[in-house]
Amino acid sequence: MAQQILNLVFFSLLILTTMTLTRGLSKKCRVTVVPTTPLVTFLERVQETALDTFGEKNFDAKLYVDLSLKLNLSKTEKAFDGLPRSGENGTVSVKDLKEFIATYFDDAGDDLLYYDPVDFVPEPEGFLPKVKNPEVRAWALEVHALWKNLSRKVSDGVREQPELHTLLPLPEAVVVPGSRFIEVYYWDSYWVIRGLLSSKMYETAKAIVTNLIFLVDTYGYVLNGSRAYYTNRSQPPLLSAMVYEIYNRTCDVELVRKALSALLKEHAFWNSEIHKVTIQDAQGCNHNLSRYYAMWNKPRPESSTKDKESASKFLSNCEKQQFYHDIASAAESGWDFSTRWMRNTSEFTTLSTTSILPVDLNVYILKMELDIAFLANVLGNKATMESFLEAAEARKNAINSVFWNGEMGQWFDYRLTNGAICKESETWQACNQNQNVYASNFIPLWIDLFHSDVALVKNVMGSFQSSGLIHVAGIATSLINSGQQWDFPNGWAPLQHMIVEGLLRSGLKEARSLAEDIAVRWIKTNYVGYKKTGAIHEKYDVQKCGEFGGGGEYIPQTGFGWSNGVILAFLEEFGWPEDRSIGC
Repeated sequence: MAQQILNLVFFSLLILTTMTLTRGLSKKCRVTVVPTTPLVTFLERVQETALDTFGEKNFDAKLYVDLSLKLNLSKTEKAFDGLPRSGENGTVSVKDLKEFIATYFDDAGDDLLYYDPVDFVPEPEGFLPKVKNPEVRAWALEVHALWKNLSRKVSDGVREQPELHTLLPLPEAVVVPGSRFIEVYYWDSYWVIRGLLSSKMYETAKAIVTNLIFLVDTYGYVLNGSRAYYTNRSQPPLLSAMVYEIYNRTCDVELVRKALSALLKEHAFWNSEIHKVTIQDAQGCNHNLSRYYAMWNKPRPESSTKDKESASKFLSNCEKQQFYHDIASAAESGWDFSTRWMRNTSEFTTLSTTSILPVDLNVYILKMELDIAFLANVLGNKATMESFLEAAEARKNAINSVFWNGEMGQWFDYRLTNGAICKESETWQACNQNQNVYASNFIPLWIDLFHSDVALVKNVMGSFQSSGLIHVAGIATSLINSGQQWDFPNGWAPLQHMIVEGLLRSGLKEARSLAEDIAVRWIKTNYVGYKKTGAIHEKYDVQKCGEFGGGGEYIPQTGFGWSNGVILAFLEEFGWPEDRSIGC
């Protein structure tokens, strides 16, 4: 209780400081900012010094903001300031910096302990009954066993001395994505939970939700991840979907009761002034939709050195602040990074995330509204149920009015005419739809309000099949090979899953056939990649079966939480006949 009170006081101070920081700025530059901690600010200095000392080869900026202190910040900072420096840039020698880091810091990840999940068994009863092929079944059990490798518990030291850590003190055990991602991530958790449910690990799934509810209760929203440097942004809001899926498996009414107030807070957050934009359609009707909007206008601490380098192209501080705001908002989208957010698809510094109304974000919020209505009904709260069914209907109409393009058979992101900051409403114009093809253009199919419309599904399915997104190893993220990781030729587990599940749930025979075909391609590329490398990967190259993806600002990662989850969810749904080949 004392810790919760401290957290609430801290959050209140952040809000007061935010109000102070945004006053007095020009309207163009004004951005709501949630300040970071003194430890994060200091670790950014260490990160910059490390880049100067060790060089760019194999340098991972995130490593340095994940370090935890052995001594208090004052003593550590004093020792750092006292390091011998040479040359005009004040460079620290490799030997001195290595000794300093070893003396004053514990390794990144040392404040998370390996944890043996209480509900893990090597082969759960009733596990993947449709998987008949013994080779695939053996592999599926290996993927299931990865939950043990990825399970962690926050150390007592984080709770006792939180000021020494950037890791946040979550109350329950966690499942991390893997590799450099050694903390909880918000939207990853949905597909982790889908896999855990296939693995019959219901208690582990509930613990993840409990941690996310804790973040809502502490900060007012689910953070991007469980680090102090992520307090300024969220990620695609899928907490309601997690609760819905767990309830459908377990009928746990107490979990619903615990979650509902947090979901109402989260819904308010995503519909707050900074996120909400009003678009007036050609008939004069107003539609409210939401955008990504990180509360930050500086370099992201976990990538501070890269962000500064990118922003060096801008001359004014105001331009730099807007770029930092848009890059953090792109990180909030989960699609970090993609040409979706760029005005010029060949120039990274034209990111304008806060000037875009994204299709998928509004689909997630629509799902949240439907989920809240369902969960409120479970608790007998008819007024809340009716209110959120109305909200869902209004958002469905907004999605169709602003995003839908009947001629193309897709939903397109909408670019705001006058930028994100100065104008909170504007009149719809067809030319503001971004008609580039992205997998996100088909995400509305995931929602019952869309996939229950047979004529619509047939139209969208035809558009999808001729879109150029479907490849030998799955669905490409886009058609643009930009070198960014959320573009061609990369395919990502969440996008495969949502589109496949939407096609499947439509009930159309031809849609189910297409869904299964994509799922089989995805399972095969994961299997062959696993046999070649001994690991499940974060993303895959959809042009080549068994090849993992690349691009972006860090080396390819393994583990991997959401990839594992989608493999198991697909195998649970479609199975694998004994006579079907698993090779490419």
